[in-house]
Amino acid sequence: MTQSTGPGPELDPEDRKIITLARSARARNGVAEGAAVRDDTGRTYVAGTVDLPSLKLSALRTAVAMAVASGAGSLEAAAVVSEAAAVADDDRAAVRDLGGDLTPVLLAGPDGVPRVTVQAG
Repeated sequence: MTQSTGPGPELDPEDRKIITLARSARARNGVAEGAAVRDDTGRTYVAGTVDLPSLKLSALRTAVAMAVASGAGSLEAAAVVSEAAAVADDDRAAVRDLGGDLTPVLLAGPDGVPRVTVQAG
């Protein structure tokens, strides 16, 4: 897993957008995580954590499922807004399944400030 942290270069505006969308989903739904993915055509899919008695999905896996259900062929990038210190392996695996090993996954805190970027693979 390739990882980068720290201030680094300024985020691409499209990456900033998916972090903003993920943050909005988290706040709007009052859930633990918000996520957004961008497919290979530039469309975005936004989701929050699903926590039902019979179905539990992280926000990122839900966003990937929404992309697949909408016919996305691949992913360009993914973002998660969470209190977590790292992107869960299962979440990275879902992104990898659709986007490939090199798909960047951005993790930001609830304030929307990016903490780390990892590759899905």
